[in-house]
Amino acid sequence: MKYNSLRGMQDIIEQVQLWQYIEKIVREIFEVFNFREIRTPILENAEVFLRSIGEDTDIVEKEMYIFKDKKGRTVALRPEGTASVVRAYIQHNLFNKPVPQKFYYIGPMFRYERPQKGRFRQFHQIGAECFGISSPWVDAELIYMIKNFFERLKIRDLNYEINSLGCKNCRPEYRKELFNFLSNKVPHLCNDCQRRFERNPLRVLDCKVESCKEVLKETPLILNFLCDDCKQHFFQLQRELEDFNITYTVNPKIVRGLDYYTRTVFEVTTNALGAQNAIAAGGRYDDLVEFFGGPPTPAAGFAIGIERLIELCSTALSIPPNTAFVYVAYIGSESKKEAKRIINFLRENGITTETAYEEVSLKSQMRRADRLGVNIVIIIGEDEIKKSIYRWKNMKTGVEGECSFNELIELVRRVNDQK
Repeated sequence: MKYNSLRGMQDIIEQVQLWQYIEKIVREIFEVFNFREIRTPILENAEVFLRSIGEDTDIVEKEMYIFKDKKGRTVALRPEGTASVVRAYIQHNLFNKPVPQKFYYIGPMFRYERPQKGRFRQFHQIGAECFGISSPWVDAELIYMIKNFFERLKIRDLNYEINSLGCKNCRPEYRKELFNFLSNKVPHLCNDCQRRFERNPLRVLDCKVESCKEVLKETPLILNFLCDDCKQHFFQLQRELEDFNITYTVNPKIVRGLDYYTRTVFEVTTNALGAQNAIAAGGRYDDLVEFFGGPPTPAAGFAIGIERLIELCSTALSIPPNTAFVYVAYIGSESKKEAKRIINFLRENGITTETAYEEVSLKSQMRRADRLGVNIVIIIGEDEIKKSIYRWKNMKTGVEGECSFNELIELVRRVNDQK
């Protein structure tokens, strides 16, 4: 029986070098900002996500992979990264360490939704979370770090959009105003929004259905309901972004699809991906750690979708070539031992090396080396062993020559510089 991958899951084969390069740049840039990597489990207690994300969000209502394990516990595959990092932050008492505590992660997330271009049921995110600092300087610095990352990947023409969702002091007044505004428009909303309206009218603002967007055109804006502290925070965020020379737009319609956000929310969008135009998004979640049973802890973070990033990078980004790829061809069983010596020597010096492993003709080995895309072939036969001189051929230029054992590394480096 032939098996295929599940719908919405993908094998990463041809583009794996691009994925590795992006991950390498993540580590280089994020660690300069003093973020350190954290790796949390893919499977968590479902309550970690149900409580943090919000039970009336699309993620919880429709998209979470949630099930009972063999002991009857309700568990879930993580649909996003922040809740797991917050859980780990509290569980390991990281709030007792000096602030700020900064973490980044790279890994798979899972949501059961309709697969489409750039969107999968197993997808991957790059994320960063900063705990312990309430200053909008942190919010702006996160956006600046994203900008640095995208510039390293040569992604241009991005839009940086910001908004404030207020806090637990001023948001209730806005929620009441929004409820009154929507109350006579409920019949014109989609079925999901009609259900959400009673429980959390803010969720209606995140709806992607066109008919709902039309109804919401004259929605009162949350920026008009901010308390003095939130107004000052948002004003200062804009000053900080200007200090970082980041061109931004205030978009009062950004609410994000998760319940835990407070104050700052932001999105980074592109016009190159069609309707699914956000490639990074995040914000501040100052109440979430305390909500999870930890001490009051301001926090902020973001996530970047890797699949959408790959779409943007695959044509524009030129990945630096790997080191030279060497093939060691040998003729006859007597040459096998010498071939092993050379192969081990090259690999010990960090040079990618391949060989035939079984006795086949030199012509077959050269053909195989060409198909593998090697840069140089080292040829070993009885005459080469007697003379302690090896023949070589540059597979890219066709140039041939001879070298001694002691000249091998220099030869490979020279060929690598000529690529």
